[in-house]
Amino acid sequence: MVDRTTAVVWDRALLDYDMGDHPLNPVRVELTMALARELGILDRPGVHMITPVPATEAELTRVHRADYLDAVRMAPIDPFFSGWGLNTPDNPVFDGMHEASARICGASIAAAEAVWHGAATRAVNVAGGLHHALAARASGFCVYNDPAVAIAKLLDLGAQRVAYVDVDVHHGDGVQAAFYHDPRVLTISLHETPLTLFPGTGFADETGGPGAEGTAVNIPLPPGTGDGGWLRAFHAIVPSILRAWAPEIIFSQCGADAHRLDPLADLRLSVDGQRAAYVAMRDLADELCDGRWVATGGGGYALVEVVPRAWSHLLAVATGDPLDPHTPTPAPWRKLAAERCPRSEIPGSMTDGAELPAERWQPGTTPDAVDRAILASRMEVFPLHGLDPHDPRD
Repeated sequence: MVDRTTAVVWDRALLDYDMGDHPLNPVRVELTMALARELGILDRPGVHMITPVPATEAELTRVHRADYLDAVRMAPIDPFFSGWGLNTPDNPVFDGMHEASARICGASIAAAEAVWHGAATRAVNVAGGLHHALAARASGFCVYNDPAVAIAKLLDLGAQRVAYVDVDVHHGDGVQAAFYHDPRVLTISLHETPLTLFPGTGFADETGGPGAEGTAVNIPLPPGTGDGGWLRAFHAIVPSILRAWAPEIIFSQCGADAHRLDPLADLRLSVDGQRAAYVAMRDLADELCDGRWVATGGGGYALVEVVPRAWSHLLAVATGDPLDPHTPTPAPWRKLAAERCPRSEIPGSMTDGAELPAERWQPGTTPDAVDRAILASRMEVFPLHGLDPHDPRD
């Protein structure tokens, strides 16, 4: 196997993206990095750490309007501020909000640049993945959209075929919106159906604007979908579309909130299923674009029970061999987690003990709700890539 190097972008200042008493608690990122460090993942050969700097005004305005940036700077100063999606229960304002949000964007830019310039084969920013922010509006706990800002940077560096794969339980609406009319960016999102979950977008018939038909791929899944159905949907659509697209680089948003313990959504994945998804994305990057893979975090609100384990698996997959799922969580990490979140149940190992069935999508059988969702997505987008939606070989 070709040697792969990995950049991990990290600075404790990334924890300053802190909305206070709010589901998006930065402790999940702190505990992820602590767990990865205790497991020795960050000390593997070929891993180097990058300290990010905040994204510049010019980099942010590739995606966001300048007057929105002004609003983000002003909102923490004015206690009566309203508008732009800010100062709401979902998106409360906090001191240093512009700087903290710009730093997360800078971290994802650093990851993308490291891979594009060949300084690393893969790169990870677990603090990133704020995929709901729109050009002039905060949304879904997201102030600036770091995946979109980083992808815009790749385009400015000359990329012509960027593939974005989003496995967060919520639709990656902000990234899709940013590039809906750009034929250079393919966005793929697997998520709980917008009929039951925020943000209410991501239907199968959202396939890209004029001149970019087929560059938005949406796979909305029914509530209750577990590992088997989710992985069946992933493998029935994502590899075929990526192979047809032939990306130069794959950018993944790896929100951990599709897990069955997540309090804000209704899919039923295990940490083991999430680990399998990360392996699949890495393998597709190895197959299709010489390993070039950028990964971020995203949502995830089971702060101790799920997120640190899921994203430590992500870091392990990106930096070398996947962790044995039965690896115990180290005692120093369990002690730290108990101190940070004393009312949480601290997991003792890196597995949920899930058996992952090797289910393959087959047309013509008695379909369940997941199979109907798969076929709907394939019918919408496969013909736009010259693929047969009814042929399981495509």
